[in-house]
Order: sequence, then structure tokens, then C-alpha cells
Amino acid sequence: MKKTLAALLLLGMPALALAKVPVVASFSIIADMTREIGGDRVEVVSLVGPDQDAHVFQPSPADIKKVSAAKVLVTNGLGLEGWMSRLDKAANFRGATVVASKGIKTRQAPEEEHADEDHGHDHGDVDPHAWHDPARVQIYIKNISAGLIQADPAGKAEYQRRAADYAAKVKAVDDWAKQQFAAVPAAKRKMLTSHDAFGYLGERYQLKVLAIQGVSTESEASAKGVAQLTRQVRKEGVTAIFMENMSDARLLKQLSAEAKVRIGGKLYADALSGPSGPAASYLQLMRYNVDTIMKSFR
Repeated sequence: MKKTLAALLLLGMPALALAKVPVVASFSIIADMTREIGGDRVEVVSLVGPDQDAHVFQPSPADIKKVSAAKVLVTNGLGLEGWMSRLDKAANFRGATVVASKGIKTRQAPEEEHADEDHGHDHGDVDPHAWHDPARVQIYIKNISAGLIQADPAGKAEYQRRAADYAAKVKAVDDWAKQQFAAVPAAKRKMLTSHDAFGYLGERYQLKVLAIQGVSTESEASAKGVAQLTRQVRKEGVTAIFMENMSDARLLKQLSAEAKVRIGGKLYADALSGPSGPAASYLQLMRYNVDTIMKSFR
């Protein structure tokens, strides 16, 4: 092996010619974080792609093959990927599983949220959308880095360096977002979205976040619930409501018309945009969402 490596170097072959660690991530946001930390040492495949909904994802035979071939499987956890245990079992996965959210302080999901027996999306009492708080993402970074080091000890120094660089970028976005929202009086920091994905964002930056659906996009809003929200939006003076990139906007448009509140734009909740979109990475997602929300407060 040493002779082979030496021969490659003498021939001017880059180290990238060596095999990369095959990694499967559950959805696009987690995949992006893993690529940032893993760099050129990893080959990351995302099961749920950009603009797709992890809540309603149904694994295919091709996904089983992807997981079976992986050395590392990175998930969000907190009940987001209710389909993951079945996929893991079907693939007979024997690599390292990294739960990116392990150890974070969770927030409670709305009381009306229930498990879906057909799809297995059981969040229980926990809101799984913790990536909307950059401070909690610092723990994601530590967990993903540790998992990659465990699977590929030779890359430890590289993973640690990249994790530290990425953590600094995430902190910079967090500091910037705090400055943005601090310029808005607390009484005006109110918003409404398609489903309850932004609770951690609200907690981090003292925003009051209302939602038509629960924390899963499979939750259905009743006519009574929409009527109650309409009254609350009027009463509390919510200035804008937001669509999401992977949710049906029909109920939101109905509520907007009834409450006479404008739609403030589209937010990226559970998925990145495509490569040419405004939220092609987690850092871009955070900046785009904060900018879009701030425009509704002006």
C-alpha cells in the first residue's frame, strides 16, 4: 500500500485519487453540514434532496442500496426521520450512525401534534427542527465531526480543522441574525408560517411564531383551527405570513385573504434550495430566511 501511494505521488497523482469515505445523510441540510466538515475526504449522498420533504419521504430500493454501501449514516434524529429505522434494517447497515442532534436542549412540540401510523413520523413531545438555531448547530457540528473521525481516524486533523472553521462561520451568522432582530421592537417580532418549523428560530431571537400546521407537514389544519389563527393574527397585529419551499400554500393563501395580511415571501424550512437557488447551503438558508423575515418587519 505504501509503495502504491508513493508511486501515485511520484506520478503527480493527487491525494483525492484515494477512495473517499461513503456517507449517507438523511436530508439536504444535514448533507450540507456533513460536506462542510468532511471536505474532500468524504462522498456525501442525501436521501431527501433539495426542496423535498423529509416528513413524507418514502425510501426506494435505490435508497436501500445507498445506505447499504455507506460507511457512515448521518441523521437529524428527534423523530424527524420516522422511516429511518426501517430503512436501516432493510439495508442491513453495519457502519457508524451519527445522530447530529444528540445532546441538544430540545423544545416541546405543539400539543395537537400526533404520530402518523402510516408513515411513522412520531415526533412525540419534541420539535425536531433544531437546525434553525445556530447555537444548537454547534452541537450538530461536534457530533458530525466526531462520527467522521470514528469512521476515518486518519482524517482526524482535517475534520477538526474544517469543523472549527465551519463553527466560526455558523457563529458569525448567529451574531449577524441577533443584530438584525435586535433592531426590531419585541412587540413587532411576530410571524406566521405554513407548519411549525421555526420554533427554535423564534426561541433564539425572541420571535413569536404562529403556524397553521404542527411540526410535521402531515398534520392537517382544521377549518376551526384556521379560523382561530385568523382571529389571532388580527388581534396580535402579525404583519406578514410566509410560505415554505416544501409545503402546500393553499391554506396560507386562504388565511392571508381572510386576515388581510400580506404573504411576506417563501422561507426554507426543512430543505435547501437547488444549487442555483437562494438557499443552496445551510449558511445561505439562514441568511435568506432572516433577510426575508426582516423585510416583513420594516
